[in-house]
Amino acid sequence: MNRLRKSLSVAVVAGVAATGWMFGSGMVKDVQFARAQQQVNTSREQLQKAEDMATAFREVGKAIEPSVVEIRVSKSVKGVHRSLPFDDDMLRRFFPDRNGDGEPDVPQGFGEQGDMEQIGTGSGVIMEVNGSDAYILTNNHVAGGADEMVITLSDGREVRNGKVVGADAKSDLAVVKINADRLIPGKWGDSTGLQKGDWVVAFGSPFGYVGSMTHGIISALDRTTNPSGGQGILGRYGYENFIHVDAPINPGNSGGPLVNLHGEVIGINTAIASHSGGFQGIGFAIPSSQAKFVYGQLKDKGKVTRGWLGVAIASVSDPRVAKLAESFGYSEHTGVFVQEVMGDTPAAGKLKEGDVIVALDGKKVKDVTQLRNAIAATPPNTDVKFTVFRDKKQTEITVKLGDQPEDLKVAGKGGKGGGDVDAAELKRGLGMALSDVDDKLTEQYGLDENTKGALVREVAPKSPAAREAIRPGDVITKVGDTVVANAKEAKDAIAKADLSKGVRLRVVSRDGSRFVIVQGDAK
Repeated sequence: MNRLRKSLSVAVVAGVAATGWMFGSGMVKDVQFARAQQQVNTSREQLQKAEDMATAFREVGKAIEPSVVEIRVSKSVKGVHRSLPFDDDMLRRFFPDRNGDGEPDVPQGFGEQGDMEQIGTGSGVIMEVNGSDAYILTNNHVAGGADEMVITLSDGREVRNGKVVGADAKSDLAVVKINADRLIPGKWGDSTGLQKGDWVVAFGSPFGYVGSMTHGIISALDRTTNPSGGQGILGRYGYENFIHVDAPINPGNSGGPLVNLHGEVIGINTAIASHSGGFQGIGFAIPSSQAKFVYGQLKDKGKVTRGWLGVAIASVSDPRVAKLAESFGYSEHTGVFVQEVMGDTPAAGKLKEGDVIVALDGKKVKDVTQLRNAIAATPPNTDVKFTVFRDKKQTEITVKLGDQPEDLKVAGKGGKGGGDVDAAELKRGLGMALSDVDDKLTEQYGLDENTKGALVREVAPKSPAAREAIRPGDVITKVGDTVVANAKEAKDAIAKADLSKGVRLRVVSRDGSRFVIVQGDAK
């Protein structure tokens, strides 16, 4: 009887154990999640008083890693030409003739037109959790246009229900929404107080190595990806004011967070400057001051609404622009020079070509990057006050901002000038041949039908005009302060100028208008 009781007891205990295992697995996961969440909170508290650098880096990792994800993306690229850019000798080097027909054995598919599946890997950071919904911030070049996404969480789970709720090519940011439980969001930090030399830590999945972290310092602020001042990786209308870091950032890090020693997200890793495709000491991250603004817009509205002024501008800190500003009497080395005021825009009738914007709402304007970002972050229909240098004195101008159009590109036709060109004219003065504007040339160069002035038919190589990027199809509408309506008036005005000191020209093209100072031979 005692044996029977003991057997029954064992059976009951075993049954309870089995039931506990079945119902307890969910409880275990909840306990694990609670511990992870507690660890994040504890780490954040510890970071406020961490003195040892190794301890600080460890705690930063513990504070942010639960929020970092890997994103594997599949995109369909339309109309890709998959031919090899090699000549016959190069083809033979890479694909030798193995079947004896005298032709290189090029793989099937090269040289065809058609769609191609593009597969890539990037990173992201969870920035908000609302119940079972979570929002991930990443790069547009990672998630924008994705057909399929597989998101790997820090605990190894794979989520396939990711959906892009908004993407913005101008800032290279995108927001992805997923549905999952037991998620921990990252914490925003303030990038506006960053300084050179601050320690930073970069997270992501470089080359597919999930959960990687690297550290370094801030090398510079307000960088663009073209140090010569030309167009950066985000294009002519992109917003670039990157944090420049020496923390190793490699392919796959894109979209991951850049974090300060408080475990706060102060940037989104975006690009590297490299000749080899790998890290060479220069990495770029979008500052949180910009990323937070774009994130909120994309999450709430699916797009970014920006303020718009309607001007073409250049930084006075550029020596060539400074020379232009000096020709209008401006002698400072900061500010923004107005090259063009576009018609039917908020700036029309308010700002003028040749103005130098020195302050916005009482705050000093340093350069184009600062002004563009400030205008973009200001809601449309807001009145803003500019302090501008005009007619050799400062004046206040109030402008009501508009809503920036999605497509700012100027459409137009181009082509090479025809007709006879006076060879001798190309050798004289500024090195360009001029003619009157007619209907045929207006259509050929995609000019506005009301454009009047002297059309540039040809530019001599290495001439003063060529050095200032004057091209065939440009129209000169002003020489110094003199308005010119045709080629003769332009030639006469140029002939009167002291070319050895330089002459200011207003040049109009299908892309807009600009001022240039051309310094040439006085003979």
